[in-house]
Amino acid sequence: MGGWLHVRRQVKRVRSRLVYGLPKNNKERRNPVVRCRSRKARDAHCRSTARRSRPALGGSRNAGRVTATLLFTTTRNNAINRSDFNPDVWHPAVEQAGIERTRAIGMHALRHFYASALLDAGETVKALAAYLGHADPGFTLRTYTHLMPANEERTRAAIDALFGAAKKAPTPWRRPRRALHRRFRSSTQPRRT
Repeated sequence: MGGWLHVRRQVKRVRSRLVYGLPKNNKERRNPVVRCRSRKARDAHCRSTARRSRPALGGSRNAGRVTATLLFTTTRNNAINRSDFNPDVWHPAVEQAGIERTRAIGMHALRHFYASALLDAGETVKALAAYLGHADPGFTLRTYTHLMPANEERTRAAIDALFGAAKKAPTPWRRPRRALHRRFRSSTQPRRT
C-alpha cells in the first residue's frame, strides 16, 4: 500500500440498485494509512479481499456491469448495502457498547470523529478537506471550525518561539563573582602605558 489508501470508487445505491461510482464530489482521492499494531491484520485482510471479493455491479452512467475489488464485503463476498448494514451490524454494535442509539452516532459520525482527531492533532484544513473529499476547504472549515482547538497557551508559546523568550538583564548580584572582581579591579588600578 505504500502508506496511502487510494479511494477510487464506492458502492452507491441508485433506485434500490447497488452500483459502483466515484467517491464524494466525483473525484478519486488518497488518504494516509495509519501505522498501528493491527497493520499485519489489515494487510492480511487486504490480500484475502483482493483474491475473493470482486462482485459485479452496475457501473454509474450506464457503464454496464463492472467488477472491482472491495475492501469490505458481506460474508458471501457481495457488496455491503448500507440499508442492511445499519440495522444488522452498526445498530447492534452501538447498543452492545451501551450507547443510546441516536442519529448523531450513525456511521457518518465516524467521519466527524476522523476529522476532529486530525484537527486536534494540528492537521491543516486544506489537507483534511482533501482526505474527506471536500471540493472546497472553506466548506471543511465551516463544518468543523467548532472542533478546532483554541489554546491561548499554544498561541503564547508560538509567538514566544518566534521572537525568542524574554531574557532577564543580568544584575550585579546575579553576575559571576569573577566578573565583579575583574570589573572593579580594572577600574581601580592605574592604566599601564
